[in-house]
This record gives sequence, structure tokens and C-alpha cells, in this order.
Amino acid sequence: QAARSTRTIVIAGVPAGLLQDDVMADILTIHFQMSRNSGGDVEEVTYPTRHEGVAYVTFEDREVVESVLKKDQHLLQDKRLPKHYPLRVTRYCDNVSSSLIHLIVL
Repeated sequence: QAARSTRTIVIAGVPAGLLQDDVMADILTIHFQMSRNSGGDVEEVTYPTRHEGVAYVTFEDREVVESVLKKDQHLLQDKRLPKHYPLRVTRYCDNVSSSLIHLIVL
């Protein structure tokens, strides 16, 4: 579990309610696998979560987390989405409280 958390990032700004949850999870998977987004092999996308507009992405390699976090801006774009959506990407930690996630979402 500890190793898994070092391979996970928190995504805020996911457009909620536009598409079915499994479709949005697919779009997030594709986004974070693309090399142009500094991504890599995605192990799992957790969406939806208890917090609207928030997803968790777990990569197979911890190094991918570092490169994704270094990218200046992540714009979620897909032909199924009406526009591009800026995402806020932060490092996951086990003691993320719901109040912190609330701040990230705002």
C-alpha cells in the first residue's frame, strides 16, 4: 500500500456530470498515458471519488508521477468533451484530509 501511494496523483478539475463515469475514467487514462502529457503506463484510475471533480490516477512506475507533476499545465481534451478542461495535479499522500481536498478543488 505504501508503494502504491507513491505512484498515485490526485486530479482536481475533472468535469463532473458531462459523461458517464467509466467514459471519463477512460479519457483520464488516455490523457495520463500520453507522452506529450509527460505520462506513462497507468495502473488504475479511481473515478468518481467522494469528492466531485476529483480522481486518483495510479501509475505503474513512480518516476512517471514526478514527470507528470513537473508538467506546467494539464489540459484535458477529448472529442467527447465540449471544450478543454484545465486539471490541477497534486501528489497523493495517505493523510490527505477531506478539507485539504476541498481546498484543492476550490
